[in-house]
Amino acid sequence: MTKNTITKGFIAAGIINTLGVLIFTKAFTNDVIPATDPEVMSYFGLFMITVWGSAYIAVSRVYEKVKWLVGVFILEKLAYVLAYGYWFSNNSLQEVYDQDLLAGIFYSIYGLNDFVFMLFFGYVFFNIKPSQETLLH
Repeated sequence: MTKNTITKGFIAAGIINTLGVLIFTKAFTNDVIPATDPEVMSYFGLFMITVWGSAYIAVSRVYEKVKWLVGVFILEKLAYVLAYGYWFSNNSLQEVYDQDLLAGIFYSIYGLNDFVFMLFFGYVFFNIKPSQETLLH
């Protein structure tokens, strides 16, 4: 992957986390999403997803200098993938769709989205080479 592609990947992750949450929650007015998984997707939890998205965008051009922060992004995405797997194995998507279409779509895709970006962050993490400046310090 080129540096330009990786930068775009970070920006895409950020946009999906920020605008995605705003769209699917109808600007934090969709009560179905937090009611469906109040531990992970409370309004506070949803807001924090937008904060993570902002962090992805913030490092999009300097990711090579913050390798261990990219590692934190992997762990953050892993946590959401595991939370989604647990939720998915104990709940019905159809019941969510019956309550709200956007909430149903949200719960259909968020785990896959987080898995894909976890792999992306992993690729970036394992391909960041220490710079000469880093080696001298």
